[in-house]
Amino acid sequence: MTDSKYFTTTKKGEIFELKAELNSDKKEKKKEAVKKVIASMTVGKDVSALFPDVVNCMQTDNLELKKLVYLYLMNYAKSQPDMAIMAVNTFVKDCEDPNPLIRALAVRTMGCIRVDKITEYLCEPLRKCLKDEDPYVRKTAAVCVAKLHDINAQLVEDQGFLDTLKDLISDSNPMVVANAVAALSEIAESHPSSNLLDLNPQSINKLLTALNECTEWGQIFILDCLANYTPKDDREAQSICERVTPRLSHANSAVVLSAVKVLMKFMEMLSKDLDYYGTLLKKLAPPLVTLLSAEPELQYVALRNINLIVQKRPEILKHEMKVFFVKYNDPIYVKLEKLDIMIRLASQANIAQVLAELKEYATEVDVDFVRKAVRAIGRCAIKVEQSAERCVSTLLDLIQTKVNYVVQEAIVVIKDIFRKYPNKYESVIATLCENLDSLDEPEARAAMIWIVGEYAERIDNADELLESFLEGFHDESTQVQLQLLTAIVKLFLKKPTETQELVQQVLSLATQDSDNPDLRDRGYIYWRLLSTDPVAAKEVVLAEKPLISEETDLIEPTLLDELICYIGTLASVYHKPPSAFVEGGRGVVHKSLPPRTASNESTESPETAPAGAPSGEQPDVIPTQGDLLGDLLNLDLGPPVSGPPLATSSVQMGAVDLLGGGLDSLIGGPNFVAPPAAAVPANLGATMGSGLSDLFDLTSGVGTLSGSYVAPKAVWLPAMKAKGLEISGTFTRQVGSISMDLQLTNKALQVMTDFAIQFNRNSFGLAPAAPLQVHAPLSPNQTVEISLPLNTVGSVMKMEPLNNLQVAVKNNIDVFYFSTLYPLHILFVEDGKMDRQMFLATWKDIPNENEAQFQIRDCPLNAEAVSSRLQSSNIFTVAKRNVEGQDMLYQSLKLTNGIWVLAELRIQPGNPSFTLSLKCRAPEVSQHVYQAYETILKN
Repeated sequence: MTDSKYFTTTKKGEIFELKAELNSDKKEKKKEAVKKVIASMTVGKDVSALFPDVVNCMQTDNLELKKLVYLYLMNYAKSQPDMAIMAVNTFVKDCEDPNPLIRALAVRTMGCIRVDKITEYLCEPLRKCLKDEDPYVRKTAAVCVAKLHDINAQLVEDQGFLDTLKDLISDSNPMVVANAVAALSEIAESHPSSNLLDLNPQSINKLLTALNECTEWGQIFILDCLANYTPKDDREAQSICERVTPRLSHANSAVVLSAVKVLMKFMEMLSKDLDYYGTLLKKLAPPLVTLLSAEPELQYVALRNINLIVQKRPEILKHEMKVFFVKYNDPIYVKLEKLDIMIRLASQANIAQVLAELKEYATEVDVDFVRKAVRAIGRCAIKVEQSAERCVSTLLDLIQTKVNYVVQEAIVVIKDIFRKYPNKYESVIATLCENLDSLDEPEARAAMIWIVGEYAERIDNADELLESFLEGFHDESTQVQLQLLTAIVKLFLKKPTETQELVQQVLSLATQDSDNPDLRDRGYIYWRLLSTDPVAAKEVVLAEKPLISEETDLIEPTLLDELICYIGTLASVYHKPPSAFVEGGRGVVHKSLPPRTASNESTESPETAPAGAPSGEQPDVIPTQGDLLGDLLNLDLGPPVSGPPLATSSVQMGAVDLLGGGLDSLIGGPNFVAPPAAAVPANLGATMGSGLSDLFDLTSGVGTLSGSYVAPKAVWLPAMKAKGLEISGTFTRQVGSISMDLQLTNKALQVMTDFAIQFNRNSFGLAPAAPLQVHAPLSPNQTVEISLPLNTVGSVMKMEPLNNLQVAVKNNIDVFYFSTLYPLHILFVEDGKMDRQMFLATWKDIPNENEAQFQIRDCPLNAEAVSSRLQSSNIFTVAKRNVEGQDMLYQSLKLTNGIWVLAELRIQPGNPSFTLSLKCRAPEVSQHVYQAYETILKN
């Protein structure tokens, strides 16, 4: 009879009967009783009352009975810690049993009893088992150390178990080595700072030797440990790769993926010119392909990992397109994943094959799959330019099928094709317009509205089409409402006479009748733009859109590198780092690929993004709508609008009243209102000049806390031009505040009083934040130093040159005008450090024609000195790399009006000339930023 009989009894008073049986003298009866107890425990009955009776049964030579008692003990020790101490003696005894199976069983059970009180009693038996002559006992003891460390880490360290564990890495038995590695890895993960797995070439050699002989799970532990090692050079990396490669043919898919992880990581250190590199690429393809013949669940895990591998190294599987073709009986989750990889592998060589396959998929019955297939056709068009025409005609064929969801997906992707290839395929718009009535999904409606708005001048009845959407404006989703608002404003700017009524209607619907703040804000912005400056409105709304990139769903490079280090784990299936889904963050270590030793390549990480790298080498990552590049006015990622629109005219110096508001405000008439005082007290500069000058004596009398460079004072207004008043000055930025440090000297024969100052409108809105305060009359031959706080909230007008500032100073004698150039670095703000991901995305997003290159000559500083000197002036180093012996600094800075400037500074050690590449959405700023670099680095 089988053991199932133990699970069928439901008698009452059972505990009492079992108690009697457990205390029976007959061994068989005892064994039966323990089996019944375990059965009751398994189905969830509480049999903890029998604890002392079961523990008494431990004193037996019968291995089966001992196992059952140990099982019971593990389950109830936590709820009965005082009783569990009774069992300690038996453990100690069992650890010296002549039978290695019993010794191992005792040490295994000890590790599973998670009771603090008992742990210290277990140290001695554990120490003996770690040095046991039988490898089976040693391997079990190794795992026990990790379990004990989890309960009481301090105890394990004090008892020296960690050192014993490290010694086991050199054990002669491969299984002991694997378990020691597993235990140390486990402990190291929960204590990232401890350098437990101190791997060196000798220990790596031992691990590689053990790799060939241990069980499959032991191999996985060893491979995972190898993946955390960084070889000292490419030769060592190659040698490890050669010894790990045979694991690729293992039957267990987990071993294969762990081997792939090690190889992907160490390939990073190999030069692409090596013959071995090519051989390795060829060897990696077959095992990955083999994984796809497993059952669907395993296929899915393999595909998620392959997706990462293809993004990092597409060349591995470029000839294996056919294995990713979808089979009719694949589950949907496998089909969608295969589609994704097909698009990633699509190239000019295989595009015809891929398109034929995708067209076939678009006629399937599974709606989700069909949608994704239609999208895939669009993505192929964007990725492989030569195929665009064929893709568009395939999409038109699909639209002719009149299957509703196919038509809608096709319209969404055709919108993207228009963005990628402007003025090429617009002839198909007529066909799209025929299907307007059948669109019921928000994304398709929004795409169609975008097309009508964008190409309104080519569509005769564009106003009628948009008007038909407007009838049910409030029933549309937000996405459609926003797109409709933008499209009608575009239409109005293109055909103002015919559509005035339509634009007024949509603006009032968006602003007065809507509860959605996004819609209202966009409506108000358009309304104000159109009413105050139609020319600016045209520049903003009809601005040229940047071409969309080929891959919008690529994983950001630094994250991709981290995920490659997690191949074969849950992170590689989620495509998220462990910190995103492991609660509490315990034991989550951020991993990254080893640095390249081969100097002739650039990797796709932001630290090495070369200036203006061709898009073929590096996949573009389009920033999401939510980040700072997301366009305020357009759903389709147009260029951002930074600051108010700059007028182009500049006021000429001369008899014209420079200050716009008449001279009353200067001369201090009855209605004179001083500009609002800024948050910085007017006397801050003065205090710093006197009290702190000895501490921060960086300039003539003015100390700057941030260490930003301050130019020496220059004469701005000579005495002969200002009836005896001489004005010298300079600009400073300290702790986030801008000041104009002035020195006023009276070279006339009369006393000067009633000073006031005003600025003309300028490029960055610089204005005095407080009145000019000269506390005492200025006597002849007297000099006074004043620090005037400035802010950047004044009126804006683009000046020529950009950093020109026109100033009017008034005193009791007259009003005097002068102009000066302020250094742009006073406008570099303290929060100008971009994170790496955003830096890379922004660099890619700014068109290459906006890039400017400059030479900085005669600068003998090294990269460290350059970086710290620039940082003191708010030019921040985002990343640093050494490429071909050159130090590359990737830097960002932000101006007070929100314009970001990205820089790449190349420094060749020993060469005093640097190359500076600047990228900015407002390229006219670049020349002045370069001058700021020169000024800061040379002074």
